[in-house]
Amino acid sequence: MVSIQRTGLKLQPDSARVLFRDFYPTNDARAGKIIARLMSLSEDEVDTLLEQVTVEFGDRHMHFRHYFEERFEEVQHLMLTDEALSDARRQLIGSYFTMEYSLESAALFNPSMVWHPDQTGLQKGEKRFVLSLRATGEGHLSSITFRSGIIDAKNVITMDSYSRYVTAPQLVPDAFYEKALFTTKLREMGVWTNYADEILSVYDEHFTLDELKHRLAEMKQHDRTRYKENEHTADHVFMLAQVNYTVAYAPDTNISERVIFPHSPSETNGIEDARFVQFTEESGKVIYYATYSAYDGKVVLSQLLETEDFMRFEAFTLNGSEVQNKGMALFPRRINGMYAMISRQDNENIFIMFSEEPHFWHSKQILLKPTYPWEYVQLGNCGSPIELDEGWLVLSHGVGAMRKYSIGAFLLDKKDPTKVIGRMKEPLLTPNDNEREGYVPNVVYSCGSVVHNGSLILPYAMSDYASSIAIIPVKEILAAM
Repeated sequence: MVSIQRTGLKLQPDSARVLFRDFYPTNDARAGKIIARLMSLSEDEVDTLLEQVTVEFGDRHMHFRHYFEERFEEVQHLMLTDEALSDARRQLIGSYFTMEYSLESAALFNPSMVWHPDQTGLQKGEKRFVLSLRATGEGHLSSITFRSGIIDAKNVITMDSYSRYVTAPQLVPDAFYEKALFTTKLREMGVWTNYADEILSVYDEHFTLDELKHRLAEMKQHDRTRYKENEHTADHVFMLAQVNYTVAYAPDTNISERVIFPHSPSETNGIEDARFVQFTEESGKVIYYATYSAYDGKVVLSQLLETEDFMRFEAFTLNGSEVQNKGMALFPRRINGMYAMISRQDNENIFIMFSEEPHFWHSKQILLKPTYPWEYVQLGNCGSPIELDEGWLVLSHGVGAMRKYSIGAFLLDKKDPTKVIGRMKEPLLTPNDNEREGYVPNVVYSCGSVVHNGSLILPYAMSDYASSIAIIPVKEILAAM
Protein backbone atom coordinates (compact mmCIF):
# COMPACT_ATOMS: atom_id res chain seq x y z
CA MET A 1 0.00 0.00 0.00
CA VAL A 2 1.40 3.37 -1.03
CA SER A 3 0.69 6.26 1.33
CA ILE A 4 -0.05 9.51 -0.48
CA GLN A 5 -0.01 12.88 1.25
CA ARG A 6 -2.11 15.37 -0.65
CA THR A 7 -0.77 18.73 0.55
CA GLY A 8 -4.00 20.61 -0.04
CA LEU A 9 -2.16 23.31 -1.96
CA LYS A 10 -4.30 24.53 -4.82
CA LEU A 11 -2.90 26.68 -7.60
CA GLN A 12 -5.90 28.14 -9.37
CA PRO A 13 -6.20 30.34 -12.44
CA ASP A 14 -6.28 34.06 -11.73
CA SER A 15 -8.18 35.97 -14.40
CA ALA A 16 -6.77 39.28 -13.12
CA ARG A 17 -3.32 38.40 -14.48
CA VAL A 18 -3.44 40.07 -17.87
CA LEU A 19 -0.92 40.44 -20.65
CA PHE A 20 -0.65 42.97 -23.46
CA ARG A 21 -1.47 41.59 -26.89
CA ASP A 22 -1.49 43.28 -30.24
CA PHE A 23 -4.93 44.26 -31.50
CA TYR A 24 -5.55 44.90 -35.18
CA PRO A 25 -8.84 45.43 -37.03
CA THR A 26 -9.86 43.33 -40.00
CA ASN A 27 -7.88 45.30 -42.59
CA ASP A 28 -5.51 48.22 -43.16
CA ALA A 29 -8.34 50.47 -44.32
CA ARG A 30 -10.08 50.24 -40.95
CA ALA A 31 -6.79 50.73 -39.13
CA GLY A 32 -6.11 53.83 -41.20
CA LYS A 33 -9.52 55.27 -40.30
CA ILE A 34 -8.81 54.77 -36.58
CA ILE A 35 -5.55 56.66 -36.93
CA ALA A 36 -7.25 59.43 -38.94
CA ARG A 37 -9.85 59.93 -36.21
CA LEU A 38 -7.13 60.17 -33.57
CA MET A 39 -5.21 62.63 -35.73
CA SER A 40 -8.26 64.92 -35.74
CA LEU A 41 -8.03 65.46 -31.97
CA SER A 42 -6.43 68.50 -30.41
CA GLU A 43 -3.41 68.02 -28.15
CA ASP A 44 -5.56 68.78 -25.10
CA GLU A 45 -8.03 66.09 -26.14
CA VAL A 46 -5.15 63.66 -26.71
CA ASP A 47 -3.74 64.37 -23.24
CA THR A 48 -7.15 63.89 -21.64
CA LEU A 49 -7.80 60.59 -23.41
CA LEU A 50 -4.33 59.21 -22.64
CA GLU A 51 -4.78 60.14 -18.99
CA GLN A 52 -8.06 58.22 -18.94
CA VAL A 53 -6.31 55.15 -20.36
CA THR A 54 -3.54 55.56 -17.79
CA VAL A 55 -5.96 55.76 -14.87
CA GLU A 56 -7.93 52.74 -16.06
CA PHE A 57 -5.07 50.45 -17.07
CA GLY A 58 -1.83 51.88 -15.65
CA ASP A 59 -1.77 49.88 -12.41
CA ARG A 60 -2.44 46.60 -14.26
CA HIS A 61 0.80 46.61 -16.25
CA MET A 62 4.43 47.59 -15.99
CA HIS A 63 5.95 49.78 -18.71
CA PHE A 64 2.60 50.10 -20.45
CA ARG A 65 3.43 53.39 -22.20
CA HIS A 66 6.56 51.80 -23.63
CA TYR A 67 4.36 49.09 -25.15
CA PHE A 68 2.04 51.72 -26.64
CA GLU A 69 5.07 53.40 -28.20
CA GLU A 70 6.13 50.10 -29.76
CA ARG A 71 2.63 49.49 -31.12
CA PHE A 72 2.58 52.95 -32.68
CA GLU A 73 5.84 52.21 -34.48
CA GLU A 74 4.31 49.01 -35.87
CA VAL A 75 1.32 50.86 -37.38
CA GLN A 76 3.10 54.10 -38.23
CA HIS A 77 3.34 53.11 -41.90
CA LEU A 78 -0.43 53.70 -42.18
CA MET A 79 0.00 57.41 -41.49
CA LEU A 80 -0.88 59.62 -44.46
CA THR A 81 2.02 61.98 -43.75
CA ASP A 82 5.37 61.87 -41.98
CA GLU A 83 4.30 64.62 -39.60
CA ALA A 84 6.15 64.54 -36.27
CA LEU A 85 3.78 63.63 -33.44
CA SER A 86 3.88 64.31 -29.72
CA ASP A 87 4.74 61.40 -27.43
CA ALA A 88 1.21 61.52 -26.04
CA ARG A 89 -0.40 61.18 -29.48
CA ARG A 90 1.94 58.36 -30.47
CA GLN A 91 1.11 56.48 -27.27
CA LEU A 92 -2.62 57.11 -27.61
CA ILE A 93 -2.57 55.72 -31.15
CA GLY A 94 -0.64 52.70 -29.84
CA SER A 95 -3.27 52.10 -27.15
CA TYR A 96 -5.97 51.75 -29.83
CA PHE A 97 -4.01 48.84 -31.32
CA THR A 98 -3.49 47.07 -27.99
CA MET A 99 -5.69 44.73 -25.96
CA GLU A 100 -5.50 42.82 -22.70
CA TYR A 101 -5.41 39.04 -22.62
CA SER A 102 -6.16 37.05 -19.46
CA LEU A 103 -3.64 34.28 -19.98
CA GLU A 104 -4.88 31.90 -17.26
CA SER A 105 -8.59 32.71 -17.15
CA ALA A 106 -9.57 29.17 -18.13
CA ALA A 107 -6.97 26.92 -16.49
CA LEU A 108 -3.61 26.62 -14.73
CA PHE A 109 -2.51 23.02 -15.04
CA ASN A 110 -0.02 20.34 -16.14
CA PRO A 111 2.80 21.43 -13.81
CA SER A 112 6.48 20.50 -14.00
CA MET A 113 8.92 20.93 -11.09
CA VAL A 114 12.72 21.39 -11.12
CA TRP A 115 15.21 22.72 -8.60
CA HIS A 116 15.74 26.47 -8.84
CA PRO A 117 19.16 27.62 -10.16
CA ASP A 118 19.46 29.87 -7.08
CA GLN A 119 19.80 27.85 -3.87
CA THR A 120 21.24 30.68 -1.73
CA GLY A 121 19.74 32.05 1.49
CA LEU A 122 18.12 28.80 2.61
CA GLN A 123 18.02 26.98 5.93
CA LYS A 124 19.56 23.53 6.36
CA GLY A 125 17.52 20.90 4.52
CA GLU A 126 15.61 23.42 2.42
CA LYS A 127 15.53 23.51 -1.37
CA ARG A 128 14.02 26.10 -3.67
CA PHE A 129 12.06 24.94 -6.72
CA VAL A 130 10.62 26.33 -9.94
CA LEU A 131 7.18 25.19 -11.00
CA SER A 132 6.19 25.65 -14.62
CA LEU A 133 2.51 25.53 -15.48
CA ARG A 134 0.38 25.55 -18.60
CA ALA A 135 -1.80 28.65 -18.49
CA THR A 136 -4.85 28.67 -20.76
CA GLY A 137 -6.99 31.67 -21.58
CA GLU A 138 -9.52 32.91 -24.11
CA GLY A 139 -9.67 30.83 -27.27
CA HIS A 140 -7.96 27.92 -25.47
CA LEU A 141 -4.59 29.57 -26.14
CA SER A 142 -1.87 28.11 -23.91
CA SER A 143 1.39 29.59 -22.65
CA ILE A 144 4.02 28.74 -20.03
CA THR A 145 4.01 30.54 -16.70
CA PHE A 146 6.06 30.02 -13.54
CA ARG A 147 5.76 29.87 -9.76
CA SER A 148 8.42 29.22 -7.13
CA GLY A 149 8.60 27.92 -3.58
CA ILE A 150 10.63 26.13 -0.90
CA ILE A 151 10.52 22.58 0.46
CA ASP A 152 11.98 22.24 3.96
CA ALA A 153 13.72 19.34 5.70
CA LYS A 154 10.35 17.88 6.75
CA ASN A 155 8.88 18.15 3.25
CA VAL A 156 6.70 21.10 4.18
CA ILE A 157 6.06 23.13 1.03
CA THR A 158 5.74 26.90 1.05
CA MET A 159 4.76 28.61 -2.18
CA ASP A 160 6.14 32.08 -2.84
CA SER A 161 3.55 34.79 -3.39
CA TYR A 162 3.11 35.53 -7.06
CA SER A 163 3.07 38.89 -8.79
CA ARG A 164 -0.13 40.39 -10.17
CA TYR A 165 1.89 41.57 -13.16
CA VAL A 166 2.69 39.50 -16.23
CA THR A 167 5.60 40.24 -18.55
CA ALA A 168 6.33 38.78 -21.96
CA PRO A 169 9.99 38.50 -22.97
CA GLN A 170 11.69 40.47 -25.69
CA LEU A 171 12.90 38.75 -28.83
CA VAL A 172 16.69 38.79 -28.99
CA PRO A 173 17.22 40.10 -32.54
CA ASP A 174 20.94 39.43 -32.76
CA ALA A 175 20.81 35.82 -31.56
CA PHE A 176 23.06 33.59 -33.65
CA TYR A 177 22.04 30.58 -35.72
CA GLU A 178 24.68 27.91 -36.23
CA LYS A 179 24.95 27.39 -39.97
CA ALA A 180 25.83 23.68 -39.73
CA LEU A 181 22.88 22.91 -37.44
CA PHE A 182 20.52 25.05 -39.51
CA THR A 183 21.61 23.25 -42.69
CA THR A 184 21.03 19.84 -41.12
CA LYS A 185 17.51 20.86 -40.09
CA LEU A 186 16.73 22.03 -43.62
CA ARG A 187 17.88 18.64 -44.91
CA GLU A 188 15.63 16.90 -42.37
CA MET A 189 12.70 19.03 -43.58
CA GLY A 190 13.38 18.01 -47.17
CA VAL A 191 13.89 21.58 -48.38
CA TRP A 192 17.67 21.62 -48.80
CA THR A 193 18.08 22.70 -52.43
CA ASN A 194 20.68 24.52 -54.47
CA TYR A 195 18.77 27.71 -53.77
CA ALA A 196 18.87 27.12 -50.00
CA ASP A 197 22.59 26.48 -50.30
CA GLU A 198 22.96 29.77 -52.17
CA ILE A 199 21.00 31.65 -49.49
CA LEU A 200 23.35 30.46 -46.75
CA SER A 201 26.54 30.51 -48.81
CA VAL A 202 27.47 34.04 -47.70
CA TYR A 203 27.77 32.98 -44.05
CA ASP A 204 30.73 31.27 -42.44
CA GLU A 205 29.63 29.66 -39.15
CA HIS A 206 26.86 31.91 -37.78
CA PHE A 207 24.19 34.37 -38.88
CA THR A 208 21.35 36.36 -37.30
CA LEU A 209 17.67 36.71 -38.20
CA ASP A 210 18.21 40.26 -39.43
CA GLU A 211 21.07 39.10 -41.63
CA LEU A 212 18.87 36.37 -43.09
CA LYS A 213 16.06 38.86 -43.76
CA HIS A 214 18.54 41.12 -45.56
CA ARG A 215 19.91 38.19 -47.57
CA LEU A 216 16.46 37.06 -48.73
CA ALA A 217 15.51 40.62 -49.71
CA GLU A 218 18.79 40.94 -51.59
CA MET A 219 18.20 37.73 -53.55
CA LYS A 220 14.63 38.72 -54.37
CA GLN A 221 15.73 42.10 -55.67
CA HIS A 222 18.59 40.60 -57.68
CA ASP A 223 16.45 38.10 -59.61
CA ARG A 224 12.71 38.25 -58.94
CA THR A 225 11.85 35.54 -61.45
CA ARG A 226 14.27 33.04 -59.93
CA TYR A 227 13.15 33.98 -56.41
CA LYS A 228 9.53 33.34 -57.39
CA GLU A 229 10.49 29.93 -58.76
CA ASN A 230 12.18 29.09 -55.44
CA GLU A 231 9.78 30.90 -53.11
CA HIS A 232 8.79 27.65 -51.40
CA THR A 233 12.42 27.08 -50.39
CA ALA A 234 12.95 30.70 -49.32
CA ASP A 235 9.78 30.65 -47.20
CA HIS A 236 10.84 27.47 -45.41
CA VAL A 237 14.32 28.83 -44.72
CA PHE A 238 12.81 31.92 -43.11
CA MET A 239 10.15 29.89 -41.27
CA LEU A 240 12.83 27.66 -39.76
CA ALA A 241 14.63 30.74 -38.46
CA GLN A 242 11.39 32.07 -36.96
CA VAL A 243 10.62 28.88 -35.02
CA ASN A 244 14.19 28.68 -33.68
CA TYR A 245 14.36 31.84 -31.61
CA THR A 246 15.76 33.42 -28.44
CA VAL A 247 13.85 35.55 -25.93
CA ALA A 248 14.97 37.30 -22.73
CA TYR A 249 13.35 38.99 -19.74
CA ALA A 250 14.40 42.16 -17.97
CA PRO A 251 16.64 41.30 -15.00
CA ASP A 252 14.30 43.00 -12.51
CA THR A 253 11.34 40.71 -13.23
CA ASN A 254 10.11 38.21 -10.66
CA ILE A 255 9.94 34.64 -11.97
CA SER A 256 6.16 34.61 -11.47
CA GLU A 257 5.88 37.61 -13.82
CA ARG A 258 7.52 35.79 -16.71
CA VAL A 259 5.33 34.13 -19.29
CA ILE A 260 6.46 32.36 -22.44
CA PHE A 261 3.67 33.31 -24.81
CA PRO A 262 3.28 31.88 -28.34
CA HIS A 263 5.78 33.64 -30.54
CA SER A 264 6.59 31.74 -33.72
CA PRO A 265 4.34 30.64 -36.63
CA SER A 266 4.27 27.09 -35.26
CA GLU A 267 2.90 28.33 -31.90
CA THR A 268 0.01 30.53 -33.02
CA ASN A 269 -2.56 28.33 -31.25
CA GLY A 270 -0.54 27.60 -28.16
CA ILE A 271 2.43 26.21 -26.27
CA GLU A 272 1.41 23.04 -24.46
CA ASP A 273 2.70 20.79 -21.68
CA ALA A 274 6.30 21.85 -21.09
CA ARG A 275 8.29 19.07 -19.43
CA PHE A 276 11.26 20.73 -17.72
CA VAL A 277 14.34 18.81 -16.62
CA GLN A 278 17.54 19.90 -14.90
CA PHE A 279 20.14 18.42 -17.23
CA THR A 280 23.74 17.92 -16.09
CA GLU A 281 26.38 17.63 -18.80
CA GLU A 282 29.40 15.35 -18.40
CA SER A 283 31.44 18.51 -17.71
CA GLY A 284 29.18 19.32 -14.75
CA LYS A 285 27.46 22.22 -16.52
CA VAL A 286 23.74 22.46 -15.71
CA ILE A 287 21.20 23.34 -18.39
CA TYR A 288 17.44 23.35 -18.03
CA TYR A 289 15.67 21.79 -21.01
CA ALA A 290 11.96 21.57 -21.66
CA THR A 291 10.20 19.68 -24.39
CA TYR A 292 6.83 21.15 -25.37
CA SER A 293 4.17 20.91 -28.04
CA ALA A 294 3.73 23.84 -30.42
CA TYR A 295 0.33 24.05 -32.10
CA ASP A 296 -0.60 26.23 -35.08
CA GLY A 297 -4.23 25.13 -35.28
CA LYS A 298 -3.51 22.27 -37.68
CA VAL A 299 -0.22 20.60 -36.82
CA VAL A 300 1.44 19.76 -33.48
CA LEU A 301 5.23 20.17 -33.52
CA SER A 302 7.63 19.04 -30.80
CA GLN A 303 10.01 21.78 -29.71
CA LEU A 304 12.82 22.19 -27.18
CA LEU A 305 13.44 25.07 -24.78
CA GLU A 306 16.86 25.69 -23.26
CA THR A 307 17.80 28.01 -20.39
CA GLU A 308 20.44 28.32 -17.70
CA ASP A 309 18.73 30.92 -15.52
CA PHE A 310 15.02 31.17 -16.47
CA MET A 311 15.82 34.66 -17.78
CA ARG A 312 16.94 33.85 -21.32
CA PHE A 313 15.31 31.05 -23.29
CA GLU A 314 16.26 29.53 -26.62
CA ALA A 315 13.60 27.64 -28.57
CA PHE A 316 14.57 24.96 -31.08
CA THR A 317 12.74 22.63 -33.41
CA LEU A 318 13.15 18.91 -32.79
CA ASN A 319 13.85 17.05 -36.01
CA GLY A 320 14.23 13.49 -37.18
CA SER A 321 12.05 10.66 -38.40
CA GLU A 322 10.94 9.76 -34.86
CA VAL A 323 9.94 13.27 -33.77
CA GLN A 324 6.22 12.60 -33.85
CA ASN A 325 3.26 13.24 -31.58
CA LYS A 326 3.26 14.81 -28.12
CA GLY A 327 4.83 13.97 -24.78
CA MET A 328 8.59 13.68 -25.17
CA ALA A 329 10.67 13.77 -21.97
CA LEU A 330 14.46 14.07 -21.83
CA PHE A 331 16.60 12.12 -19.35
CA PRO A 332 18.53 14.39 -16.91
CA ARG A 333 21.96 13.31 -18.17
CA ARG A 334 23.62 11.43 -21.00
CA ILE A 335 23.66 7.64 -20.83
CA ASN A 336 26.73 5.98 -22.29
CA GLY A 337 27.53 9.27 -23.99
CA MET A 338 24.10 9.56 -25.63
CA TYR A 339 21.10 11.76 -24.97
CA ALA A 340 18.02 9.71 -24.09
CA MET A 341 14.34 10.54 -24.43
CA ILE A 342 11.04 8.95 -23.42
CA SER A 343 8.47 9.31 -26.21
CA ARG A 344 5.10 8.19 -27.55
CA GLN A 345 4.96 8.24 -31.33
CA ASP A 346 1.79 6.21 -31.85
CA ASN A 347 -0.65 7.73 -29.32
CA GLU A 348 -0.61 4.47 -27.38
CA ASN A 349 2.75 3.01 -26.30
CA ILE A 350 5.82 4.36 -24.48
CA PHE A 351 9.14 4.30 -26.34
CA ILE A 352 12.75 5.24 -25.61
CA MET A 353 15.12 7.00 -28.01
CA PHE A 354 18.84 7.78 -28.07
CA SER A 355 20.74 10.47 -29.96
CA GLU A 356 24.20 12.00 -30.12
CA GLU A 357 22.69 15.47 -29.73
CA PRO A 358 19.34 16.75 -28.46
CA HIS A 359 17.87 18.20 -31.67
CA PHE A 360 17.66 15.07 -33.85
CA TRP A 361 15.96 11.75 -33.12
CA HIS A 362 15.93 8.95 -35.69
CA SER A 363 15.24 5.66 -33.90
CA LYS A 364 13.01 4.34 -31.14
CA GLN A 365 12.56 1.19 -29.08
CA ILE A 366 9.36 0.21 -27.33
CA LEU A 367 9.31 0.16 -23.52
CA LEU A 368 5.70 -0.32 -22.43
CA LYS A 369 2.37 -1.28 -23.94
CA PRO A 370 -1.02 -0.80 -22.26
CA THR A 371 -1.35 -3.88 -20.08
CA TYR A 372 -3.63 -3.10 -17.12
CA PRO A 373 -7.28 -1.94 -17.24
CA TRP A 374 -6.51 1.60 -16.03
CA GLU A 375 -4.25 2.10 -19.09
CA TYR A 376 -6.05 0.10 -21.79
CA VAL A 377 -6.76 3.19 -23.94
CA GLN A 378 -3.24 4.60 -23.97
CA LEU A 379 -0.03 5.25 -22.06
CA GLY A 380 2.24 8.28 -21.87
CA ASN A 381 4.87 9.78 -19.61
CA CYS A 382 4.38 12.30 -16.82
CA GLY A 383 7.77 13.97 -17.08
CA SER A 384 11.46 13.21 -17.29
CA PRO A 385 12.92 10.11 -15.61
CA ILE A 386 14.28 10.61 -12.09
CA GLU A 387 17.61 9.00 -11.23
CA LEU A 388 17.60 6.79 -8.11
CA ASP A 389 20.16 4.32 -6.79
CA GLU A 390 17.73 1.59 -7.81
CA GLY A 391 17.27 2.82 -11.40
CA TRP A 392 15.36 5.40 -13.42
CA LEU A 393 11.95 6.17 -11.92
CA VAL A 394 9.49 7.18 -14.64
CA LEU A 395 6.00 8.44 -13.92
CA SER A 396 3.41 7.50 -16.51
CA HIS A 397 -0.19 8.32 -17.21
CA GLY A 398 -2.75 5.77 -18.26
CA VAL A 399 -6.20 6.26 -19.73
CA GLY A 400 -8.94 3.82 -18.83
CA ALA A 401 -12.71 3.49 -18.87
CA MET A 402 -14.66 6.74 -19.30
CA ARG A 403 -11.40 8.38 -20.44
CA LYS A 404 -10.20 8.54 -16.83
CA TYR A 405 -6.55 9.64 -16.51
CA SER A 406 -4.44 8.14 -13.71
CA ILE A 407 -0.75 8.44 -12.83
CA GLY A 408 1.42 5.33 -12.53
CA ALA A 409 5.13 4.52 -12.28
CA PHE A 410 7.75 2.16 -13.66
CA LEU A 411 11.48 1.61 -13.16
CA LEU A 412 14.21 1.33 -15.80
CA ASP A 413 17.64 -0.23 -15.42
CA LYS A 414 20.16 2.47 -14.53
CA LYS A 415 22.86 1.34 -16.97
CA ASP A 416 20.53 0.10 -19.69
CA PRO A 417 17.23 2.02 -19.59
CA THR A 418 15.82 -0.07 -22.43
CA LYS A 419 15.12 -2.67 -19.72
CA VAL A 420 11.99 -2.29 -17.58
CA ILE A 421 12.81 -3.75 -14.15
CA GLY A 422 9.69 -2.69 -12.26
CA ARG A 423 6.14 -1.54 -12.96
CA MET A 424 3.10 -0.69 -10.86
CA LYS A 425 0.07 -2.79 -11.70
CA GLU A 426 -2.29 -0.29 -10.08
CA PRO A 427 -2.20 3.49 -10.51
CA LEU A 428 -0.22 5.59 -8.06
CA LEU A 429 -2.65 8.53 -8.13
CA THR A 430 -6.22 8.76 -9.38
CA PRO A 431 -8.61 11.73 -9.22
CA ASN A 432 -10.59 11.80 -5.98
CA ASP A 433 -14.01 13.37 -5.53
CA ASN A 434 -12.53 16.84 -5.08
CA GLU A 435 -10.26 16.52 -8.12
CA ARG A 436 -12.48 14.88 -10.71
CA GLU A 437 -14.59 17.96 -11.53
CA GLY A 438 -13.10 20.50 -13.92
CA TYR A 439 -12.63 21.64 -17.50
CA VAL A 440 -11.90 18.02 -18.50
CA PRO A 441 -13.31 15.76 -15.76
CA ASN A 442 -11.67 12.65 -14.27
CA VAL A 443 -8.05 13.62 -14.95
CA VAL A 444 -4.84 13.81 -12.93
CA TYR A 445 -1.73 14.64 -14.92
CA SER A 446 1.84 15.81 -14.37
CA CYS A 447 4.72 17.04 -16.52
CA GLY A 448 7.56 16.46 -14.07
CA SER A 449 8.51 15.74 -10.44
CA VAL A 450 11.52 15.77 -8.11
CA VAL A 451 12.71 13.65 -5.19
CA HIS A 452 13.47 15.28 -1.82
CA ASN A 453 14.34 13.55 1.46
CA GLY A 454 13.35 10.16 0.10
CA SER A 455 9.95 11.36 -1.10
CA LEU A 456 8.54 12.00 -4.53
CA ILE A 457 7.32 15.59 -4.75
CA LEU A 458 4.60 15.23 -7.36
CA PRO A 459 2.92 18.34 -8.77
CA TYR A 460 -0.21 17.39 -10.66
CA ALA A 461 -3.12 18.92 -12.52
CA MET A 462 -6.70 18.32 -11.46
CA SER A 463 -9.10 17.83 -14.37
CA ASP A 464 -7.35 20.37 -16.60
CA TYR A 465 -8.32 23.29 -14.37
CA ALA A 466 -6.07 23.76 -11.33
CA SER A 467 -2.94 22.17 -9.84
CA SER A 468 -1.77 20.74 -6.54
CA ILE A 469 1.18 18.80 -5.05
CA ALA A 470 1.35 15.34 -3.49
CA ILE A 471 4.17 13.79 -1.43
CA ILE A 472 4.82 10.05 -1.70
CA PRO A 473 7.62 7.93 -0.12
CA VAL A 474 9.85 6.58 -2.90
CA LYS A 475 10.46 3.28 -1.06
CA GLU A 476 6.73 2.59 -1.05
CA ILE A 477 6.50 3.27 -4.79
CA LEU A 478 9.33 0.83 -5.48
CA ALA A 479 7.86 -1.76 -3.13
CA ALA A 480 4.57 -1.60 -5.05
CA MET A 481 6.26 -2.65 -8.30
